[in-house]
Amino acid sequence: MPKPLSYPRHLRLVHKKDFERVYREGLRARGATMLVVGAENGLPHARLGLSVGRTIWKSAVARNRVRRIFRESFRLSQHDLPPGLDLILIPGRPKLEPELAATCVELIELAGKIARKEARPQKPRDAHDRGGKQRQAHRPREPRAAKEEPRT
Repeated sequence: MPKPLSYPRHLRLVHKKDFERVYREGLRARGATMLVVGAENGLPHARLGLSVGRTIWKSAVARNRVRRIFRESFRLSQHDLPPGLDLILIPGRPKLEPELAATCVELIELAGKIARKEARPQKPRDAHDRGGKQRQAHRPREPRAAKEEPRT
């Protein structure tokens, strides 16, 4: 029997704290039609969040069309996505008119890229070590002398 292709509430990011966590801790991957931000969620399935801004997409009709296509691409490809990721999809550019087939392929590709980045062991970074350069102690600047106006 084939796996169901439904989109129930437990597959969605619905709380603000979840969105904030993904934006804060997540890794990013950019494609032609979307930017995907992803972070581990500790669940056996992927979850989807959408961020389609009103400032760029003035028309509610256009915003909702992009959301519908992104949601449908997740629904159709949810069993091909890496498990245990929270994904936020953001349109890649203004006035985007995504196609469903291309969006499905790109979503699987970008989610896989994020999962591979997550799987890589992170190098421990010392608070004082920034890419091999030693940080100097912060010294407050001396106030500048006020410029004198020329006398006439």
